[in-house]
Amino acid sequence: MEDLITVIGMVLILEGIPYFAFPGTFKGWIRHMLELPDSQLRGYGLISMAIGLFLIYLARHAGLF
Repeated sequence: MEDLITVIGMVLILEGIPYFAFPGTFKGWIRHMLELPDSQLRGYGLISMAIGLFLIYLARHAGLF
């Protein structure tokens, strides 16, 4: 449970960085994302999840980190 809360905290920190550091640029990204088709956003989400899963695998099983 402690690891889960730590991971959620880290995700929130990483998600908050663009809002804090680059609010104007981030608004432009959001406008651009609204124009993308749903299928393309789903593809980006799938790729992001696959990379995350691969990084977790490396950290937990391959001992590279």
